[in-house]
Amino acid sequence: MSIRRLPPLLFPATARHTATVIFVHGLGDTGHGWSDAVENWRRRQRLEEVKFILPHAPAIPITCNWGMRMPGWYDIVSLDGNAEALRQNEDEAGIMLSQAYFHGLIQQEIDSGIPADRIVLGGFSQGGAVSIFSGLTAKWKLAGIAALSSYLLLSSKFSELVPQPEFNKVTPVAMFHGDSDPVVETELGKLSYQMLKAQGYNVSLKLYPNMGHSACPEELDDVEAFLTERLPALSGEQEKSEL
Repeated sequence: MSIRRLPPLLFPATARHTATVIFVHGLGDTGHGWSDAVENWRRRQRLEEVKFILPHAPAIPITCNWGMRMPGWYDIVSLDGNAEALRQNEDEAGIMLSQAYFHGLIQQEIDSGIPADRIVLGGFSQGGAVSIFSGLTAKWKLAGIAALSSYLLLSSKFSELVPQPEFNKVTPVAMFHGDSDPVVETELGKLSYQMLKAQGYNVSLKLYPNMGHSACPEELDDVEAFLTERLPALSGEQEKSEL
């Protein structure tokens, strides 16, 4: 299947480029939908060394949208707020195609001189789900994974799809979710957190009162804090010692 992809939206580092965040939008959106959030994260000038990459999903037929094409990272059969519906009939081929694409973006950053442990992968909804999946199945140790209003893809066979040895068993996975989400049900977020925790991953979950399938200022501030913690600015001395 031939997929037409637009090049990602890029926000270059405003200082020397030492780290990269790849942030992935949700179903029906584009990278532009998160450009304001990136500007928000950069406003306090704590992430000046970070380049942001906002990919655009290709337009694919989405079953729950009557088969009409829309930007998506994989097909979704049913989107009715039922946690089990999202976990049934998962588009494994589409998920694996997106995984390969994100692994390719990570490899490009590594090839350009950014170490894997200075790269964070994250996203919202579908984008967060593919970030968890692609991050934990990566063959490099990443700095962190941030997932907003998301869940664990291919959960019934996830452990079989993780490379051995595992590179991201202790990589921080920060999950954020509204406690009133009618789309990616809050219970599915909790269940995904519990499954990852039970498998020994370094995962956290924060819930936001009265928030649906969206983002709020407090959450965006929490994501900024996570990025700042995982991708601190490197002083000249630190850079020398790491070379």
